[in-house]
Amino acid sequence: MTTNEQSVAITTRRPNIVIVDDDDQIRHLLCAVLDASGYKVRPASDGVVALEELLVEVPDILLSDLYMPRMSGVELLHFVRQQFPRTRVVAMSGEYSGYDVPAGIVANAFYAKASNIGDLLKIVETLVYLDVPRARNLHT
Repeated sequence: MTTNEQSVAITTRRPNIVIVDDDDQIRHLLCAVLDASGYKVRPASDGVVALEELLVEVPDILLSDLYMPRMSGVELLHFVRQQFPRTRVVAMSGEYSGYDVPAGIVANAFYAKASNIGDLLKIVETLVYLDVPRARNLHT
């Protein structure tokens, strides 16, 4: 493969996103919307299942609800930050509103479930194209 062919292969790769939510309807909706927007999506029903997905393939972005059974999103995001520092993380919740990451949550960005789905698409698009050091400060 020539350098030019490698460059084309890299730029046409679909960014990989793991979507973690214990609410089946929300998880399926987010997967459908992000898949239709050109992303490779993998669903996980909770933090434990998400960890299994991380062992299969490390995602570019992990989108996780904060409150779930077995392993909370807070615990999951903290673990992902430590073990997979290049993975960008988006916290989401129906308990918070606004655009700021809630205090104590280690994430690149926050998505309030009551927000417009277009807001999530903008967050994901921004994270895909940011380099990792800048992505750490997206929410400030």
